[in-house]
Amino acid sequence: MTDLVDTYLENRSRIQPNHTNNYDTAHGGNVMKWMDEVGAMSAMRFAGETCVTANIEGMDFKRPIPVGDTAVIRAYVYEAGRTSVRVRLQAFREQPRTGETEQTTESTFVFVAVDADNDPTPVPELTVSTDRGRRLKEAALATEQGE
Repeated sequence: MTDLVDTYLENRSRIQPNHTNNYDTAHGGNVMKWMDEVGAMSAMRFAGETCVTANIEGMDFKRPIPVGDTAVIRAYVYEAGRTSVRVRLQAFREQPRTGETEQTTESTFVFVAVDADNDPTPVPELTVSTDRGRRLKEAALATEQGE
């Protein structure tokens, strides 16, 4: 069994000009790629297996990330099936000099654990044993229900 808080990952990327669109903000495809990468790492930490993206359940871009700011990607597994895991993903813009953050993007990605032959393989049971883990899980479930 793996605990939810053990799957929590956070990664940062400074937005460079080659990451931007015509409006000098992070290209949405780059943000999605970074979310997919961090989400897969969270899923693999949980499953102990290679995990591949199976589904992206909507991608809500709420505001841009300007060039020069930092993209902060947060991910954690909040539900597990037989071979799949649901990962909550959030992106934030962070002002590097002040640390001020603002959420920019949110999604749920579903990953499937695969074995050496790329066949789906079982994942462990997810446990939630801390108050922080319970809060994270509740927040993910509330987002699913549109709250």
